[in-house]
Amino acid sequence: MELPLVVGVDGSEPSMRAVEWAADEAALHGVPLRLVYASLWERYEGAALAEGLGRSSEQVLADNIVEAAAKRAHRRAPDLKITTVVLPDDAVSALLGEGRHACALVIGSRGRSGIAERLLGSVSLAVAARAHCPVIVLRGGHDNRRTPRTYQRIVLGVGEEPGSTAAVRFAFAEATARYATLQAVRAWRSPTHPSTAHALPAGEPAPHPEQQAAETLEAALSDAAAAHPSVPVRRRTVEGPAHQVLLDASATADLLVLGAQRRRGHAGLQLGRVAHAALHHSACPVAVVPQWT
Repeated sequence: MELPLVVGVDGSEPSMRAVEWAADEAALHGVPLRLVYASLWERYEGAALAEGLGRSSEQVLADNIVEAAAKRAHRRAPDLKITTVVLPDDAVSALLGEGRHACALVIGSRGRSGIAERLLGSVSLAVAARAHCPVIVLRGGHDNRRTPRTYQRIVLGVGEEPGSTAAVRFAFAEATARYATLQAVRAWRSPTHPSTAHALPAGEPAPHPEQQAAETLEAALSDAAAAHPSVPVRRRTVEGPAHQVLLDASATADLLVLGAQRRRGHAGLQLGRVAHAALHHSACPVAVVPQWT
């Protein structure tokens, strides 16, 4: 069975914008769209409803929200297969559960204006840091990216983690679906003190940090690039802090793709510092792709 693209809805305008973005994304990849609304009304009012007191206002609200979201998605992509569900759970638990049977999750921020729109909501952060599937977060300031192909450029951040293949594969798949250029970026810094961790033969110069960055970049991309020869790839090594380098690159990108290491059996938030900064400050939507170890 084809896994759906899941988007969380809560009735707010940011979540409805996320529905539109997700409808475009699902249509690009040819996958179904699933709209999820989480509400605890059933947990607290289920017994009363069972005694014949009728539908609660919370149930009516939930049904109205998913119906409005489905209509908005249908207007965006008329041929898209759309399903809806109202789950009796908190938003984080509901989305994490849905993410176990999804190709990806899409979440919009609850910020409405000004500073609030530039901050990441707690639900978005918790889901991005714990989900089993890729999570794409759209904040309020991403209104200028309301279609997945504004710039036709995907930015992939390549870090030091050796297991970043999931993020690389995801980035190439996105570039393929959008007929976009993939820009792979690796940040590097000049060391304050020479490292002696790896002794070199006498007289052999230590590789320059930029050269090391280029080699890391090439090693990360080689297999996926060979599998997707039609995707134009630009490789960039940039001196500077990784989070700032990627935030700068996000200014003219449709999507910023980052990997996140996940350790099985670890229940806490598993999100690196670079991904955390990108989720809070990126100029474009951010995809956090888990790499399980």
